[in-house]
Amino acid sequence: MKRKRIILILVAMAIATALLVVYYFYLGSTVPNGQQPLVRLNSANVGSLKNAFNESVDSVRVIVMLSPT
Repeated sequence: MKRKRIILILVAMAIATALLVVYYFYLGSTVPNGQQPLVRLNSANVGSLKNAFNESVDSVRVIVMLSPT
């Protein structure tokens, strides 16, 4: 009985962790009011990033790329 309960608690914790990870990486992508929406950078939209970067000549421009490794 006790072993079965421990396994059930571990499974519930694993499911809760998986749901939090899915929410954090895929559903929690909101930005403050007035800010442009987030865009996932890929090879198809690099040109639009380059154009937006080059259009804002009068402001400070910084690109930061973070890697999880």
